[in-house]
This record gives sequence, structure tokens and C-alpha cells, in this order.
Amino acid sequence: MSAAVTLPCMPAQAYAGKVCVCQLRRGICDQSCVAGMLETPLYIACLRLSGRNCLVVGGGDVGLEKVEGLLACDADVTLVAPTAVGALRELAEEGSIIWERREYRDSDLEGKFLAIAATNDTDVNIAVYDEAERRAMLVNVVDVPPLCNFILPAILRSGPLAIAISTAGASPALAKRIKREIAEQFGEPYARLAVMLNDARGWAKASLPTYQDRKAFFEGIVNGDPDPIELVREGREREVLALIEAAKESHGAVVGSG
Repeated sequence: MSAAVTLPCMPAQAYAGKVCVCQLRRGICDQSCVAGMLETPLYIACLRLSGRNCLVVGGGDVGLEKVEGLLACDADVTLVAPTAVGALRELAEEGSIIWERREYRDSDLEGKFLAIAATNDTDVNIAVYDEAERRAMLVNVVDVPPLCNFILPAILRSGPLAIAISTAGASPALAKRIKREIAEQFGEPYARLAVMLNDARGWAKASLPTYQDRKAFFEGIVNGDPDPIELVREGREREVLALIEAAKESHGAVVGSG
């Protein structure tokens, strides 16, 4: 009987025999950089980027993807790259981004909230990471997990609904498959219900005195019978609004009697 094979637990971007692309500069990767990485707990957060200055280094297709993701969140984006793909040039020409048409400098990080390096130059990527770390900034070097202090999960967006899927860098392809499957189960009906519930938040904050009161109000609607998601799917949104109004009357009466 052959011995059992133990599969290595590491991101696909790092494996023994591949040329080292991280700050350890091993020459040939020996996996030192990813030891224990998949066991590292990640603090999941959603960043408010509206009006914040963000830097993308690298003007290729991957840089374009990162720029578009930042613009979708209303960030103020500066691109640093000697050359850029056509779509990035168009964004610069229309004034949607600032394009510094030159090589990266450490001073490019001045005043920035986060930085993303999307180049194929290891020395540039390491320089961005090292300087960002020195400044205690958020930094991500695409496809090099050891040069990141945050990672970018696959995101499913529908209206105000955003669902993030992460494999801690182990398999972006698997994250994309999970995203597709989640999109089939959750999506527009949930987003539309979220909008309707958001409209009731003002009333809840003004009328229900405690967190527990507000929690009971919203959970009673979301988990109630009839199911509001099924009503939305069937195009019966007026009935959902009626459920919300009925819940207001019920909870308002309880609070008033208390």
C-alpha cells in the first residue's frame, strides 16, 4: 500500500520551485512566506471608500479591474503607471481618475487611504508593500498574499446587498464558483426587501426605544409568515409593505402599553 499523500496548505500563488515574488527574496520559493497563512484568522470588514484617496499601481488589465472596483465604491482613485490599457486611459481622459504617467515613487502613498499594486515587477510590488506597511496603511499586492495586509474577496452585489466570499487566497476560482451559486440563491429579491426594510429604519429608531425592540420588529418581518422574500419574488411588494405597516402598528401598540 502506498503512503498517504499530504497536500500542501498554501495559496496557489506560492509553491516550492516557483520564482520567489515576495519580500523574503528566496530566489526560488520555499513556501516560508505562506506557512500558517490559511490558519490566520481574517477580520472581515466593509470599508466606506466614498471620497477617500486610493492608489492603484499598474496600468494593465488587472489594474483596470481594481480601479473599477474602487470607483464602484465612490473612491477617489489615482493610477500610477508609465502606460495603461485603453479603458484606463479613457477613465483618465474623462476625469474619473487621476493618472500619473510614470514609475511608482514612495511619495505616491502620501495622503492615501489604501494602495493596490497590480504590476508584474516584484521589486515595485515589494516597494509598495514595504512603504505602505511603514505608514500603517492598507495594502494589497495582487496574487501575492504575503505582500497583503488585506485581501479582496469575491463580491456579489445587488443594490444595497453585498456578499463577500473568501478562501483566504487558497483558490480564487473556488470563490468565484461559490459567488455564482450564491447569486442563484440570493440576489435581487433580497436586495429589494433590504431597500424596503431600510425605509422602515427611521420609524423604528424614532418609535422603538431599545435595540431588542428594534431587533424583534425587523426579525418578525424577515422571518414571518407569509415569507416576504417569496412575496417579492412573486411581484407582490404591496403585500410586503402591508406586512411592515402591520408590524409597526403591533410593535407601536406594545411599546405604548408598556
